[in-house]
Amino acid sequence: MSEVKIFKVIGKMMISHDKFPEWRKFEIYVRAVKPEHAVEKVYSDLGSRHKLKRYHIKISEVKEVPLEEVEDLNLIRLAQLDKWVKA
Repeated sequence: MSEVKIFKVIGKMMISHDKFPEWRKFEIYVRAVKPEHAVEKVYSDLGSRHKLKRYHIKISEVKEVPLEEVEDLNLIRLAQLDKWVKA
């Protein structure tokens, strides 16, 4: 079984693409097995949250980061779990 890692995805997204287009930078931390999976997760999240198409999202960098660099408490807690308990 593959180990789940934390990736930092950096890029730009076009906000309000219909009236006054504006490119905004983003940095998102994502849990994934491979960098390709992290990119797909970012496309999915930004697309659903901001109603963006994939061509409105430009990803410039994907890199694996250590747990100490992550600030999101939910990601830290997920990474520190040693087992899942099903109710």
